[in-house]
Parts: sequence; C-alpha cells; structure tokens
Amino acid sequence: MKKLFGTDGIRGQANVYPVNAELALKLGKALGAQLNARGYGSARAVIGKDTRLSGYMLETAITSGLVSAGVDVFLVGPVPTPAVAHLTKSLAADVGIMLTASHNPFDDNGIKLFNPDGYKLEDAEEDALTELILDGEIRTDHIRSDQLGRAYRLDDARGRYIEFAKSTINNEKLSDFKVVLDCANGAAYDLGPWIFRELGASVIKTGISPDGININTNCGAMHPEVVAQLVKDTKADIGIALDGDADRVIFSDENGSVVNGDQILAACAINFKKQNKLTNNTVVVTSMSNLGLHDAMKENDINVEVTDVGDRYVIDSMRKNGYALGGENSGHLIFHDYATTGDGIISALQVLRMMKKEGKTLSQLVNCMKEYPQKLVSLKVKVKKPVEEVPILHDAIHNCEVELKGRGRVIVRYSGTEPKIRLLVEANDLQLVDTWIEKLSNAVKEGLG
Repeated sequence: MKKLFGTDGIRGQANVYPVNAELALKLGKALGAQLNARGYGSARAVIGKDTRLSGYMLETAITSGLVSAGVDVFLVGPVPTPAVAHLTKSLAADVGIMLTASHNPFDDNGIKLFNPDGYKLEDAEEDALTELILDGEIRTDHIRSDQLGRAYRLDDARGRYIEFAKSTINNEKLSDFKVVLDCANGAAYDLGPWIFRELGASVIKTGISPDGININTNCGAMHPEVVAQLVKDTKADIGIALDGDADRVIFSDENGSVVNGDQILAACAINFKKQNKLTNNTVVVTSMSNLGLHDAMKENDINVEVTDVGDRYVIDSMRKNGYALGGENSGHLIFHDYATTGDGIISALQVLRMMKKEGKTLSQLVNCMKEYPQKLVSLKVKVKKPVEEVPILHDAIHNCEVELKGRGRVIVRYSGTEPKIRLLVEANDLQLVDTWIEKLSNAVKEGLG
C-alpha cells in the first residue's frame, strides 16, 4: 500500500501533493467517516497550526472536510504541537490535528494527528486512513444540512495551555533566573514568553515576529548558536531554543555552550533517581543517542532502553512500560508524568526547576556526561534505495564498522520526513570521526547523488 504518513505524520512541500488542499479535504472527510463509523455521534476535532503561510490553506480545507462529515471543529490558531495534544484530551475531543512541518523550512508543511488521549496515532490507524483516502471518493452527501458540523474559534486556547504548562512545576517561582527564549518565529511566539514571565523569570525574547515565511530561519532549535550568543551577551542563566512547533528544545548553558538533548536527559535521569521519580530506574533513548550518555547512566546504575529513531517510538516504549523519562538527542524530551509528546516548554520548565532545587548552573548539571566526538551529516538524495543495493555505500559502512569496533559506531538512515540520508559517526577519536564522515559522504554522493 502506498504510504502517506512518515515517522511524524504527513509532511512535504506545501501546496504540492500530499500536502495540498485536496488531500487535506479528503483527510478531513476520512477522519469524519472513521469517527461516524465508530458511533461517536457528534464527534469533535481540535485543529492547531504553526505560523507558516500555508497553514491557512490546510486549516480551511481540513475543516471543510470534517464539517461536511458532521464533525464539530475547535480552531485554536497558532499553538505548539504539545498544546494540541493537551487540548484534545482536555476538551474530550475525538481527534487532534496539528498543521506543522516542525523544524523544516517554511516552504514545507505537514499534518500530525492525535488520538483522544493526546498520543500520536498508531501505524495501523494511519494505514486505515491512508486506505480510505486513496481508495477513491469519500462521500458525505448523506449528511443533511442540519447534521453538518460546526466550526468554533476557541479564543482562550493559549491561556488554557499556559496554565497547564505552569502547573507542571506547581507554578513554582522562577524569579532568580534570567532566561533567553528563542521561539523560532513559530508556534510558541506568543504564549512562550508569557509562561516564563508569569512565573517570575526575566525573559529576553527573540524569534517572536513571524511573518509566515521566517519560521526556523536562522533561529530556534535549528540554530542554537543564536541563543547561545545572546546568553553570553546578556549574561543570562540559560538559553532555550524551541523549534517551529515547540515540541523540541535545545539549550545553552550560562557560558554560551550549546547543550543537547542527551546531556539534558542524563542530568534529568540522575535528578529523577534522587527523587525516586525515575520509574523502573530506566531512561528511554533512541539509537542516535551519544555513547557518552550510556556511560553516564552506567556510572549511576541507571538502565537505558533503546528504541528506533523517532519520538513516537520513545513514547510507545514509555507507555507500554510506564517509564517517566525519555527522548532524543535532537531535543524531543518527554516528561511522561506531564505530557504525551515532546514538549519544549515543559522540558525547559523541568530543567529550570532542577537547577533551582539543586542550586547548580546548567553547565554543572550536565557535567555528569562526557560526550564522545560525534558528527551528524544530512545529505540530499534523489532516491531512497536500500543501502545494501548501493555497493559503494554498503562497503564504506562495513569498513567503517570494522575500524570503529569497540571505539565507536556508525549509523546510516534515511530521513522519514525529507529526501535526505543521515550519516552519524561517533568515536573516541575526533580524527576518526572526521575521516569516516568524509568517506561516507563521498560514497553517498557517488552512489545516490
């Protein structure tokens, strides 16, 4: 069966199939047909978006499809992805829909779906939707005029999420902190600064002037050097860089050094263990996490569970096993006691509370982990051929594995959301990392360029 959904929903260039108005309309109808078939009666959907210009197009189209199928729609405007997950559950809605391409450039957009409990849909649910959409026309003409859904603009949606986010640290005062917050000209541009300011922090804000096309442009989690420099310039205590839909976060410590997701997870795992909050004494990470994190966890007698790449797989493991903490090096951090998905703002609040309780700076907290030198390169490819069918790349990977055995590792994988291949080389020797990144990159260009 042809795939519509990648590792994080439907994503691609805006106004080009499958991220166009026609597909969004059919998706709205398909969701409505599914909900009606389950006998929900007057079903309800929540729709949020980031700040991309194309969001208006997708929002209107998917709303039309849902309403034509008899589904009521709550439009919440630009809010973070985790806010949509929270509001879906809070409003007892049957589905949550977030229109975003996350960290991608503005020219892309996408559609993420959440179930009534605020979790991303399972693969089987996405496959069933895909089959409905691709099977042909989805008829809604049996829905009479008095049975059509209604669309409501939920004006207090941002306020609801602000209060929820603050409650995850019991509205604890953060008045001792000077914070630099970069909202990436994205979904958190408005409510993000309010959350930290309402808790008493002194907030220096940037990336808060979206114009529809500047999301993620030289700002946010994709460019953490911006927030790091601002921390140095303003002598702030911490830098917080969100991505376009605010479901991931990269930090800067008080010295202006970038702090990634693995370092935060290591510090939080140790802190949670001290507080008896680390369920089953386990933290969940993906195969991309730095070997230094594994070393730090071993030193502190903490178990590490490894999943495939993608925050949805981390969350699946956490749900099945009741784990409290997990995430990705890229900044998707899941504090499962409070959130059903990665949440950059809640993650930042947890880090600030940890700093306050421990009486330590961020650099002191993440000093628990020593990173192995690592390089991650993303290269555009024309086709995503299985690696074993590309001899020059297959051989290069094998040779790299042989040389790094016991000293590091290599991971080669295609992006689930972009036409790119990602090369990760990690070793205890930076020269080895540089050498093999170059060799593998050349192999990709020759074999897939």
